[in-house]
Amino acid sequence: MVRTLRALFLFCLLSPAMISGVKAQRILGGVSLGMNLTQVDGDEYYGFHKVGLNVGPMVSVPFGTKNQWSVTLELLYSQKGSYHGGKADSTTFRLNLDYAEIPLMVHYTDKKLISGGVGFAYGRLINYRETKNSFFDSIYLYQTGLSNNDLSLLADVKVRIWNKLWAGIRYQYTMKSFRTVLVNYQFPLVPETRRQYNNVISIRLTWVFNQP
Repeated sequence: MVRTLRALFLFCLLSPAMISGVKAQRILGGVSLGMNLTQVDGDEYYGFHKVGLNVGPMVSVPFGTKNQWSVTLELLYSQKGSYHGGKADSTTFRLNLDYAEIPLMVHYTDKKLISGGVGFAYGRLINYRETKNSFFDSIYLYQTGLSNNDLSLLADVKVRIWNKLWAGIRYQYTMKSFRTVLVNYQFPLVPETRRQYNNVISIRLTWVFNQP
């Protein structure tokens, strides 16, 4: 898996340089930088309160009679999880889930100004930390272990704001829960089982190196 991620990273990174001298450029290369606003459905807290990075290279292959369609492959470092600041109670809780992520999407671009796409992404967990009141602890009883793999659905909209620069917003939701936990397990509360899912809104800027 590590070798595969490295190969994809190098492909995404070097593609623009490899095709820069080609007259009819058929592959577009770029890099995205932005932030994730995240929550975990099933953690008993609500709101996209955790902020994380969303950054990495991409390649896009246009197709169709007017090249309005494209297939896009990315390799991202994406920080997900949840955060509860303890305003309504005395508990501060943070769940950090950092992924190496490979989104594959199909986009339709209108007049080279606005683009919308759908697809899916595979993520591999590379870093995890869970803290309660600043200590390495949890508010749950674990029913299953934390999955290292994350498969999610994506939808996004991008607008060309200047030259080769695009601004976009993306929504992402996990297809299969990454963990099952027991909440309200302390007496006299009634224990309940919760499946947990990543729920992510990403706001990003993308620079396309060889944008026509």
